Amino acid sequence: MASFSFGTGNAAKLLRIPLYAVGRIGTLLVPRGRRWVFGCGAGIGDGALALRQHASSAGHDTVWLTSSDREDQEAAALGIRTVRKETFRGWWATARAGVLVVTHGLGDVNRYANGGAFVVQLWHGIPLKRIGLDSPATTQVPDVPGAPLLRRLVALLYRAAAQRIRVLPAASHRSRGRLESAFGLGDDRVIVTGEPRVDVLSSGSVEERREAASALLRRVVGDLPEAARTILYAPTWRDGATDPAVPTASEWVRIIRTLEETDAVLLVRSHPLGEGGYSPPLPTRRVRMLGASVLADVAPVLAAVDVLITDYSSLAYDVGLLRMPVVFLAPDADAYAQTRGFYGQYGEVAGVDIAADWDDVLGQLRSLLSDTAAYDDASARSATLSAEMHAYRDGHNTRRVYDAIRARGIPAPKGAV
Repeated sequence: MASFSFGTGNAAKLLRIPLYAVGRIGTLLVPRGRRWVFGCGAGIGDGALALRQHASSAGHDTVWLTSSDREDQEAAALGIRTVRKETFRGWWATARAGVLVVTHGLGDVNRYANGGAFVVQLWHGIPLKRIGLDSPATTQVPDVPGAPLLRRLVALLYRAAAQRIRVLPAASHRSRGRLESAFGLGDDRVIVTGEPRVDVLSSGSVEERREAASALLRRVVGDLPEAARTILYAPTWRDGATDPAVPTASEWVRIIRTLEETDAVLLVRSHPLGEGGYSPPLPTRRVRMLGASVLADVAPVLAAVDVLITDYSSLAYDVGLLRMPVVFLAPDADAYAQTRGFYGQYGEVAGVDIAADWDDVLGQLRSLLSDTAAYDDASARSATLSAEMHAYRDGHNTRRVYDAIRARGIPAPKGAV
């Protein structure tokens, strides 16, 4: 079952308004320094990690705000200093920061201490489904008396928070327009630099990327059958609703049979806000869990994947950097278009072969894994889709974002010439 919805989240934010007010008064009294403070709603990873590593190597004082023992341990393994974001020390670190870097929202750092900060929002994917101010889901509240007024208040608060963003990197001019609309920002703040989170997909040779990704994948899911092809299933979050594509017991039997016949392994990466219900009902080495609790950031293992199955995830744009075929499984595409909405038409991205159920998916997989020509055609379509959305594929997006931040008045590290 899903663990979060916009309605419950927005209700909690409204109840915390007095704390936001007290925190804002505090930030007016506390001077900001030069430290860069990082946070990421998905854990230690994503674009925040790439930018943190770059800023640290440039000599900046950095700290990461965490929310769990696991994040503390993962950061320590990388030599990253941490502070728990919900503590007073987390508030102080956020209030004193010269730069705040987030990937999901201002809650990635201490939510009560971001007023007046230089905020860098490294959004966690090219929008396919509508987000932010473009989506009615963003302002959902519980069905209570006065709900319309509360929705308007949530929209005002969201817009006000978005105005704190000083730099929001975009993958391309096409993506830039979506982000400007979703966050209510102008083109002086949404800049086409490429996204730091996908630099790992463009750095090094094809062989180097595959070897590094395969080694990491083996570390987190164990040894895989030798020479088996790897399929990643990555459904997106449905705003608190149940995913209609969760396989039934009989579908799992057919899935496992197809994996055996095609010598493939299925990695299941359910959304971190909607985990549960994706495990097969019988033991098998052909299905492995790869959720956020196993691996916070999936990008570093993508080069070890042969086929992606998804619905509305921005991974559909990203894997084209690797020329990876995509199978689109979206039984609720029409309903989703009505309730959440897409940028453009979903068919423009997914094509004409949108799978309505797992039998459709398995048919496409058999074709891709047994027919070289079919695989090559699907690879070319994926690469073309990616080329329309990623302006850069040189592995230097992080450097461009860093340069853009510095160009907006953020000082060099102490002691830098």
